[in-house]
Amino acid sequence: MRARSNGPAASEKRANRLYAAGAVLLAILPLAMVLANRSSPAVIGLAALAFLVGRFFEDRRTLAPRLLAPLGTPLGLAALGFLAWCLVSFAWTPFPGAALRLLGEFLPTLIAAYLLTCLAPGRIPAFAPRLAAGAIVLAGLIIAIDLASDLALERALGRRIAAFVHNRPALTLDLVAGPVALVLWRARARGLAFATLAFGALGVLRSISGAAQLGLLAGAGLFALTRLLPMRVGIGLAGIGLGLAVALAPVEGDLLAKLMPEAAHERLVQSSSRARVAIARSFGAAVAADPWRGAGFGTSARFAETPVAGTVAPEMRVLLRVGHPHNSFLQAWAELGLPGALLGALVLMLMLGRVAALKQPDRAAALGLIACAAAIAFVEHNGWAAWWTAGLGAAITWMREAATPHAATIPKMDGPA
Repeated sequence: MRARSNGPAASEKRANRLYAAGAVLLAILPLAMVLANRSSPAVIGLAALAFLVGRFFEDRRTLAPRLLAPLGTPLGLAALGFLAWCLVSFAWTPFPGAALRLLGEFLPTLIAAYLLTCLAPGRIPAFAPRLAAGAIVLAGLIIAIDLASDLALERALGRRIAAFVHNRPALTLDLVAGPVALVLWRARARGLAFATLAFGALGVLRSISGAAQLGLLAGAGLFALTRLLPMRVGIGLAGIGLGLAVALAPVEGDLLAKLMPEAAHERLVQSSSRARVAIARSFGAAVAADPWRGAGFGTSARFAETPVAGTVAPEMRVLLRVGHPHNSFLQAWAELGLPGALLGALVLMLMLGRVAALKQPDRAAALGLIACAAAIAFVEHNGWAAWWTAGLGAAITWMREAATPHAATIPKMDGPA
């Protein structure tokens, strides 16, 4: 009779298989987004589940402390405070059902991203960064070739024929290419690291997403400055940029309307810059009408129907129907008011404090990621979008992997992880 496989050895094998499965899912995320641009929440959710169960098999006693410890730090407490205020705003939101549905998409993805960033680093197999590089190279090539061939791939798949279908994949490439390249650089696969950056940039630059291209420029620029200048300069620039993004969001539209020359609008005609300025002015007017608590979490999609919209000048109400203000910082102000903006700013500043403690090149790469994400958030998308949260979770996981010592073997089951 065959002996039953049990004990530490069997648990180690199960954990290793789960880590491999989770790492494959994490690695193929950019390619999955090209093939299905709403897929990242499911991919990240399954990857997080694999690492969660793997860590349970590895050492269940340390699993809860590993997950709870970051929440007790100043950064963790500030983030929980921000989420708590989102929930408090349900007390006055005029659309609790819609807000609950949005929370039902955002919160599970946020939890999955948190689990992944806590549990995957240090347990990602050596093959995974190379697989991720291959996925990024393929994703960049597919975006470039499909757009150059008048969306032949979309036609072959029988899907919607519109160039913007590649915007989300391009934004995902923006987030993950740099962190994956850093992991490869640390593994001395430097040619592959450069290929990852090059083909990631190809997909971004070939796409029609001005937000993705702005993110690439901001991320690469701050990375370069941080590598060339003293640490305090890079951290200071990031702090000033994030602080201004939050503080000036309610008056962004008015400032741009006064300062942006007509020639700039002509050059940005494909990005609908005039409409974006008008939208920002409309939402800014709504913030000015009720700056203290906001309209409530998840109200942007129906903001024109909120009570505060009725207090805005009639000419400003029309563009409140667009669904979101194309600026996540302004969205936080409009939905969560001054408390939400202050809590969000606190989270961002405490995050920079953590980044300042990193060594090079991790610090420069982390600041590049922050600049990229902030630039995108300032001009694009719904801040609670699950696909965006999933992409950020994947990028942070790769950043943490670059800085985490990698165990050659899984620790014994009778000791701490």
